[in-house]
Amino acid sequence: MKKREQALLLLRKAAQDEALLDEVLTSDRVGDEIIGFHCQQAAEKILKALLSDVGVRFRKTHEIGALMALMAEAGYALPDQFEDLDLLTPFGAIYRYEDYDEGLSLNRDAARASVRELRAWVEARLRERSHQ
Repeated sequence: MKKREQALLLLRKAAQDEALLDEVLTSDRVGDEIIGFHCQQAAEKILKALLSDVGVRFRKTHEIGALMALMAEAGYALPDQFEDLDLLTPFGAIYRYEDYDEGLSLNRDAARASVRELRAWVEARLRERSHQ
């Protein structure tokens, strides 16, 4: 699969996580760990989309921070507004299989907004790359 095709596939897959988020974000029946999981999954796929497009190989990981570091090494450091994005990492594995501490509070709206802004930032980089 070509780099751009892989990137677009990952963005489509992330959009599926985002669509689910938009449907259940305000539901009291859906726990924070599920919202966090789909925010993490969407962010992970969005980051991997840009990495794929620029030809950076990455290992199978749910670690947002590791992906952010790879992006910075490739010359695509994320803006400061995404400095807390790695807080989603535990939702990708730990809270998926272990009890979520209800004392922790996920700001659902902020997490969703961050994923939305990340998508916009990455899509802008992809458009820039397509004009090079």
